[in-house]
Amino acid sequence: MKTTGKVTGIIANLVTVEVDGPVAQNEICFIDLDGVELMAEVIKVNGNKASVQVFESTRGLQIGDKVEFQGYMLEVTLGPGLLSSNFDGLQNNLATMEGVFLKRGEYTKALDEEKLWDFTPIAKAGDQVVAADWLGEVKEGWLPHKIMVPFNFKGTYTVKNVVAAGQYKITDTIATLTNAEGEEVKVTMMQKWPVKVAVGGYVEKPRNPIAEGGTGFIPGPFGCGKTVLQHALAEQADADIIIMAACGERANEVVEIFTEFPELKDKHTGRSLMERTIIICNTSNMPVAAREASVYTAMTLGEYYRAMGMKVLLLADSTSRWAQALREMSNRLEELPGQDGFPVDLSAIISNFYARAGYVKLNNGQSGSITFIGTVSPAGGNLKEPVTESTKKAARCFYGLSQNRADKKRYPAVDPVDSYSKYLEYPEIIEYLDSKIEKGWVDKVTKTKYIIRRGKDAYEQINILGDDGVPMSYHEQYWKSELVDFVILQQDAFDDIDGSTPLERQKFMLDLVLEICDRSFKFDNFEECTTYFKGLINICRQMNYSEYKSEQFEKYLGQLKEELKHE
Repeated sequence: MKTTGKVTGIIANLVTVEVDGPVAQNEICFIDLDGVELMAEVIKVNGNKASVQVFESTRGLQIGDKVEFQGYMLEVTLGPGLLSSNFDGLQNNLATMEGVFLKRGEYTKALDEEKLWDFTPIAKAGDQVVAADWLGEVKEGWLPHKIMVPFNFKGTYTVKNVVAAGQYKITDTIATLTNAEGEEVKVTMMQKWPVKVAVGGYVEKPRNPIAEGGTGFIPGPFGCGKTVLQHALAEQADADIIIMAACGERANEVVEIFTEFPELKDKHTGRSLMERTIIICNTSNMPVAAREASVYTAMTLGEYYRAMGMKVLLLADSTSRWAQALREMSNRLEELPGQDGFPVDLSAIISNFYARAGYVKLNNGQSGSITFIGTVSPAGGNLKEPVTESTKKAARCFYGLSQNRADKKRYPAVDPVDSYSKYLEYPEIIEYLDSKIEKGWVDKVTKTKYIIRRGKDAYEQINILGDDGVPMSYHEQYWKSELVDFVILQQDAFDDIDGSTPLERQKFMLDLVLEICDRSFKFDNFEECTTYFKGLINICRQMNYSEYKSEQFEKYLGQLKEELKHE
C-alpha cells in the first residue's frame, strides 16, 4: 500500500507534506492539484513531515491537497530510441508533448513502445550473466545498441533462453533468466534506473583520461565563447555518443542548441551529428528543481551507453545554474548557508557528480568511458566564487576563458597562463604521450607555457616603461610569445582545416615554432622586431589554413625558411 499525505506548507516549489507512513530520501511523489498530478521529490524527512521539491509551478496549490508517494526514486527509462531525441530534465520527450509551451502536469513516455527493432542475440542458453552483461543488440541508427541485463539485478543469473533474431518492441520479452533460487525473470529491451545512483555492473580501470574518461570545466564571463567551444568539442571529439545538457540556460540559448545541432555535420562519418546526440534541455524559466534533475538524467544516460562499451562525451551548460538551484532549495530549507549563500556541502555534491565520469573496463573485457566537461558562468567573471572554486577541486582540467582574449578576438579565449591539465602530471599519461607522439612531449608543452608567461611579463614591462624604455630582448620575448599564441593556441572553429588538428600536424607546427623561439635575433629597433615577427606569424597562419603537406603548405613553409635565413 502506498504512503499518502497532505500538504501542510508551501514556499515556492518547496512543499512540506505530513505523511501517514514511511517515506524515503529522494522518493518520488505526486501532488493532486484539482486533478493535475504534480511530480515532486523528497529532499528531507523529519519525523512525519517530508520536505519535497516540486518539478512544476506550485501556483494554486493549497494546504490540505493530497499527496501520494510512489515508492521509487527519480528514474530514467533506458532502451533503444534515445539517440536523436530531445528531452526535458525529467526525460519527457519534447517531440510528443502537445502545444508549444510545456503544460503543467503533462508527462510523456521517453521511448516509442510501438516501434519494432531488429534484434540480434549475443548471449545463449546456459550462459552465466550479471548486471550490465550483454544479451543482444539492435541497430540504433548506425550504432550498435546493446541490450543488457538490467542494472538492478543482484548476483549471478543463468540464461534460460534468448529469442531468435527478428523484430521486437522494447516491451517484448527478449530473454528469460534464472536466479540462484531457480526463479525465472523475464527481460525486455527497456529498463529503468534512478538518476542519483551510479550505474553498476563493471570494474573501474584508469587509462588515458586526458583524452578519454577525463573531467574538465570551462569557466568564463558572458560572451567569451563557452557555447561555441562546446559545439566545437561535440563536432571534433573522438566520441561515439554526444549528450548535451542545457541546465537552466536562457530560452534563446536552448533554442540555438535545437536549431544548430541538427545542422552540424559529423566530421568522422559525414552524417548529421544529431544521429548520435541526445539533448536534455532545461530553461531558466522552468522551476529550479528541474535543473538538478537535468544534469543527473544526462549523466545516467551517459552511464547507460558507457556500459555498452561506447565513448560518451557529456557536455553540461551551465553547472552554475544547477548550483544556484541547490542554493535556492538550501535557503528555503533554512539550512546553515556557506559562502555566498551556497550549501556548505557544495564541494561534496559537485565532486560526487564529477566522480561518475571516467574510463571503465566492463565484465566482458570491453571498455567504455564518459568524458565530462561542464561550463561555469561566474557572476561578473569572478573565478574566485564558490562554484568555480568547488569545481576546481573535482575537475582535473581547467580551461578558464579570458574576457581580455575574447575582446581581442583570440579564440578559443582559453587563458594559456591560468589554464591547466593535471593529467600531464601523471606518470602514466607522460608515458602514453611519449609513446604516442614523441619522448619529451610534455616537456615541450611546459616550455610553451613558459614562453607565454615570459611574454606576458615582458608585455607588462613594455606597457609601463614604453617601447624605448626596455631592452630589445623584452620585445623579442613578447613577440615570441605572440608567435606561439597566434600559431599554436588560436584556432578557427569554422574552418574545415584549422578547426581540427591531427597530432602529427600539431607536433610539426610546435617543433617549428619552438625552433624559431630558440633562435637569437638581432634587431636595431623595436619597429624592425615587430615587422619581422608579424611576417612570420602571417606565414604560419597561412600554413594553418592549408592542407597538411599539400603543395600550398609546402610553399608557405619554403617562404618561412627564406625569412629565417635573413634573421
